[in-house]
Amino acid sequence: IEIVELHHNRKKDSPSGTALTLGEGLAQARGWKLEDVRCSSRDGIIGARPKAQIGIQAVRGGDVVGVHTVYFMGPGERIEVSHHAHSRETFAQGALRAAVWLADKKPGRLYGMPDMF
Repeated sequence: IEIVELHHNRKKDSPSGTALTLGEGLAQARGWKLEDVRCSSRDGIIGARPKAQIGIQAVRGGDVVGVHTVYFMGPGERIEVSHHAHSRETFAQGALRAAVWLADKKPGRLYGMPDMF
């Protein structure tokens, strides 16, 4: 499993929170802990890639809002799952939907996106 995330050249964090969340979910599905199997950089003669490894690579440039691609690769084949965000307006609309959903919830509890879904 490899995750490649691409964002604009002014993004301050790396890898992105979305890439880390994807990595955590994929690691959990495999029965792993992301902190034990994460590889965020490769350089030099590093040897064969371990089976229990999730690569997370960050690319920065231009004005790209956000692209996340997860690769599942095996002998002779590759599956790619990608999400391309073309506008920050998409995130603003999601934040507004979450605010409307949250308006009638009981205070004193921390809600997350899984609660909303």
